[in-house]
Amino acid sequence: MAERPPGPPATVLEGSVERITYVNEETGYTVLKLQPSGKQHLVTVVGTLPGVNPGEGLRLTGRWTVHPTHGKQFEVHDYQVTLPATVEGLRKYLGSGLVRGVGPITAERIVDHFGLETLYVLEQQPQRLREVPGVGPMRSEAIAQAWEEQKAIKEVMLFLASHKVSTSLAVRIYKQYGDEAVRVVREDPYRLAREVFGIGFKTADRIAANLGMSKTSQERAMAGLVHVLWEATEEGHVYLPKDELFRRGETVLETTEAPLEEALTLLTAHGQTTVEDVDGVSAVYVAPLARAEDGLARRLHALQHAPRDRLALFQQVDFTRAFAWLRDRYGVDLSPEQAESVRLALTTKVAVLTGGPGTGKTTTVRAIIRLLKAKGRSYILAAPTGKAARRLAEATGEAASTVHRLLGLGFDGRAAHDQHNPLGADMVIVDETSMLDVLVANSLVKAVPPGAHLLLVGDADQLPSVGPGNVLRDVIASGRVPAVRLQTIFRQAQQSGIVVNAHRINHGEMPQWRGFPDFFFIREDDPAKAAELVRDLVAHRLPRRYGYHPIRDIQVLTPMHAGALGVANLNRVLQDTLNPAASGRPERPVGSRIYRQGDKVLCIRNDYSRLVFNGDGGEIERIDVETQSAHVRLDDGRVVTYQFHELDELIHAYALSVHKSQGSEFEAVVIPLHTQHYLLLRRNLLYTAITRARRLVVLVGSPRAIAIAVKNGQEQERYTGLRWRLGTLASSPSAPSLGAPR
Repeated sequence: MAERPPGPPATVLEGSVERITYVNEETGYTVLKLQPSGKQHLVTVVGTLPGVNPGEGLRLTGRWTVHPTHGKQFEVHDYQVTLPATVEGLRKYLGSGLVRGVGPITAERIVDHFGLETLYVLEQQPQRLREVPGVGPMRSEAIAQAWEEQKAIKEVMLFLASHKVSTSLAVRIYKQYGDEAVRVVREDPYRLAREVFGIGFKTADRIAANLGMSKTSQERAMAGLVHVLWEATEEGHVYLPKDELFRRGETVLETTEAPLEEALTLLTAHGQTTVEDVDGVSAVYVAPLARAEDGLARRLHALQHAPRDRLALFQQVDFTRAFAWLRDRYGVDLSPEQAESVRLALTTKVAVLTGGPGTGKTTTVRAIIRLLKAKGRSYILAAPTGKAARRLAEATGEAASTVHRLLGLGFDGRAAHDQHNPLGADMVIVDETSMLDVLVANSLVKAVPPGAHLLLVGDADQLPSVGPGNVLRDVIASGRVPAVRLQTIFRQAQQSGIVVNAHRINHGEMPQWRGFPDFFFIREDDPAKAAELVRDLVAHRLPRRYGYHPIRDIQVLTPMHAGALGVANLNRVLQDTLNPAASGRPERPVGSRIYRQGDKVLCIRNDYSRLVFNGDGGEIERIDVETQSAHVRLDDGRVVTYQFHELDELIHAYALSVHKSQGSEFEAVVIPLHTQHYLLLRRNLLYTAITRARRLVVLVGSPRAIAIAVKNGQEQERYTGLRWRLGTLASSPSAPSLGAPR
C-alpha cells in the first residue's frame, strides 16, 4: 500500500483574537477570527483552543488548509497565549465575558481609565478599580475576586486540556476543588467520577490513562465496579446480582473476573459496597443504597408496630355516622372502596391508597383531611416534585410541600427532620408515591414521628421512579402494608376520553378515538412529517382552537431521546419556532444546546444550595453576559441563578421524555408515537403519558406503534430487595426499634 504524501509543513502564525465564531464547550473545538501581526486582513483559525478569549495574543503552530465550504483556514496543532498589548485588545479581552461582572461597557470604562496599565492594576492594585466611574467599592472587590478566579481556572483548564478534558468540565473541577484541583486530578483522577457532576467513569478513566495509570490497577477496577453500580441506578436498580455486576464490569474495564473479585473484596472492606443474600441472590449494593433500602423496610415495619397511636381516637369512631356527616356537610358521597380507604388510613398506622385517574383518590384524601380537622388532629401533605405538590394543594385546598423541602434535605442526604427531629403531625399524607425512589423514601419515613400515621397515595400502574427502586409497588406487593385499590370510574370521569382511554390502555385495550372532546389521534407514519405536525399543533393549531399558551399550557411527551421524534430534535424544532434567535434576545451556547432568554427549561440535578430539585421546571427569565449567569423563574415563582458553566444542569423542556414528566400535569399533552420508538413502547409508558393531561390529549404517529405499546404489558425488571426485606421483617419474632437509626 502506497504511503500518503506528507501534508503541508507546519508553520507559525502570530496575532490577536478578533472574535470567537464558534466554540464547543464539551471538546474545546474553536473557530475564531485572528488579526495576524502586521497584517490588515483577518484569517480563520480552527482547532482545540479551550479558554481562548477575544483580545488575547496567540502564537499558533499548525498548517494552512482549504475547507471545501469555508475556504482557506489555519488548522492549529499547538498554541501559546499572550496577554493583549494594545488598548483595543484590552477592551476586547475584558469585555469578552472573561471576568464575571465585566461586560463591554464596564471594560471600556476600565481600559479608558487605566490604558495599558489595566492588567497591572488588576494584578497588583485592584483597589484602584474604585477610581473608575460607575465602579464602587463592592463591585471593584467582586471584579478583583473574579479576575483571580478566572486566572486560576485558566491554569487548571490548560492542564486539563492537555488531558482531553473539556472547558466546561474543567470549570466544574475547579469549582469542586479550587486550588487543589490539579493535585486531585494527578493523585486520584477517579475521584472526579464520584464527586463532580457531569464527569463519569469514562472521562476519569481517560484522564487516568493520559496520566500514565495502569489499566490493571486495583484503583481502576474498584472505580469501575462502583461506576457500574451507580450506572445501574439510572436503570432503576438498587443492587446488581454479583454475576451481573462482574459481567458489566468486564465490559467496562475490558478485563477478566479475577481482579474484579479482589476489587469487590476491597470495596466491601472499605465500606463502599455491601454484599448481601437477598432472597437467594448474591446482591451487591453501593453502601448508601443498602442502608436506605434496609432502613426503609425497618422503619415501615417499626411504624406499623409502634406502641403509641396518635390517632387512637378513630378506633372508637362510628364511621357510618362520620360518612353521613361528610355527605350532609360537604355533599361527599363516598363509594364503598373510598369509605374503606378512609377507615384504613385513620385506623392503621401505615397504609396505601392506589388507583387510576377518575377513581376518586383526591376525594378520598379530602375526606380524610376533613375528618382529621373535625377531631382536631394535625396533618402534613407532601409530594415528590413541585408540580405534584401544587396539584395536591389545588385539589385539597390545603398547603402542600415537596418531600425535599418538607424534610429540609441537604447535602449528602442530611435532613433537618429525621428520627431525632421528627415532623410535627399526627398524619403524613404523600401523593404521587410511585415517584419516590428508595433514598428519598427512606429519608421520608425516618421523619414520621412515632405513633403517627403514614398514608402513601399513588398510581401503581404508572412508570416507576426515575431514581433507584420501585417503592410503591414493592410495598404493595409485599402484602405487609394494608392497601386499597380504587377501581370504580365515577360517572363524571366516564365522559372523559383521557380517563376512559387511560383505563382501556391499562387493561391492554386499544383507545377509542371517537366520541370524546378531549382525546384525538392524528395519523402520520413519516417521522419527519410527524415532527412537523407536532410543531404545528403546539405553535398554531391548539393555541388557535383552544386558546392554550404554546409554552405554559402545552407539553410534548415522547418515549425516546434520539430520532426525528426524540426529545433532542423536538426541543430544537420547538425552540426555533417558539423562541427563535432574535436581536436583543441574549443566548448562550453550551455544547450542542443553545440556552436563550425565554426558554422553557427543566432542572435535572438536585441542588440543595438553591433548593432546586430534579424535575423542577421554569423559564429563563434573563441571561446576563456581564455576570455570566442565567436567571430562571421556577414554576413556584422563585428566581434562581445559574452561572454559565452550570447550565448543563438544565435541559430544554418544550419536549420531555415521559419519565421526566412524572408527577406533573399539563392542560394539553401532545404525544408522538412511532415504531422507531419500538424498544420503549410499553403499556405503562403510554398510560403515564396520557394521564399527565388535564384537559386534552393528542396522539400523533403510527397506529401500529400505539398497538405495540398497548399490547406490551411487560415491564423492565428492577433489582430491588424492599419487598423481600418487608416480608422477612414481618416473619421475624422481634420488631426493630423506632429509635434505630439507618
